[in-house]
Amino acid sequence: MTKETILANAKLVLPDDVVTGAVVIRDGVITHVDGGGAVPPGAVDCEGDYLSPGLIELHTDNLERHMKPRPNVDWPHRAAIVAHDRELAGTGITTVFDAIRVGSIHSHALKRYNKYARGMADEILEMRSAGHLKISHHIHLRAEVCSETLVEEIDEFGPDDRVGIVSLMDHTPGQRQFRDLKKFEDYVCTKNNMPRDGFAEYCDFLRGLQTTYGVANEKAAVKAAARFGAVLASHDDTTANQVAQSHAYGIKLAEFPTTVEAAEACADKHIATIMGAPNLVRGGSHSGNVAASELAQFDLLDVLSSDYVPASLLMGALLLADQWDDMARGMATVTSAPAQHAGLTDRGTLREGQRADLVRFGRMGRAPLVRGVWSAGNQVA
Repeated sequence: MTKETILANAKLVLPDDVVTGAVVIRDGVITHVDGGGAVPPGAVDCEGDYLSPGLIELHTDNLERHMKPRPNVDWPHRAAIVAHDRELAGTGITTVFDAIRVGSIHSHALKRYNKYARGMADEILEMRSAGHLKISHHIHLRAEVCSETLVEEIDEFGPDDRVGIVSLMDHTPGQRQFRDLKKFEDYVCTKNNMPRDGFAEYCDFLRGLQTTYGVANEKAAVKAAARFGAVLASHDDTTANQVAQSHAYGIKLAEFPTTVEAAEACADKHIATIMGAPNLVRGGSHSGNVAASELAQFDLLDVLSSDYVPASLLMGALLLADQWDDMARGMATVTSAPAQHAGLTDRGTLREGQRADLVRFGRMGRAPLVRGVWSAGNQVA
């Protein structure tokens, strides 16, 4: 039996405009997008709320937050996945690339990272296949260049694992995100209860890892991305030279460039720039790097990511809409743009034939009020 839902009397966020109208959904697909404020019998009256494509999240640490709610606490993974899934659905996110670290550290006495990627991906994929997840989940492998086991861990994945993005993460102290060693010290010691008198030794250890494993790890990650058919991303590019290296690897996405110089170099190389929505909401970077609003001012911001606060994604898009005085453009950074740059052709716009992922929301000042979320035509929040 055909299942039909009509969402009417809404401000439809189209690719280039916002118009009052209705969306008709049949069997999980958008079949009609009509103008006008009429509410047909049996339709959902959206009462003038915005109706947008569902949000698409390319990089989020939220799953890891549910896995490790406190230092040295390992929460049951399936429970963490469910909580993560429901939280994203409630904020309007209907497609997520779950960021999972590959590359571990075993030999340092104070700070160890244990392997978990293969097991976590298996659990996500099994739960997805069983229909236990409300939204669409893909895998984003965060390849930690500064680690001891990246090569063996990434080799455990293959083309059937829904790996859509592989990002090169180099967290060597003194460069990229952590050029400011004092901020890195505060971050590491506070988050991990590390004694500050052990911080300098820890930095030396990480620099040694980069020297020993860095080049081989980067090459392995680039090769793996090609094998998966995944989009390759860089992380925290700071200089034009780093962007040039990213371009040489075939990188198409730049996550959180830390300077205007790097963002300009990305634009020159046709590499899409992702910035953190929390950076927009807070008014700046917590690491002291370039403000997302500054890159937006210079037309150097293509995609938003919620990073570590899922609810920031929609709020950040609305802040961009206000900054640019263009709702359609602001919302595109969390809908059509991430879809395009991740290679998802079946979602991200309110068009006939597209997957029926939608979010209905109002506004309360700067804050969005999510009033309904649909994933493949099913209401999930």
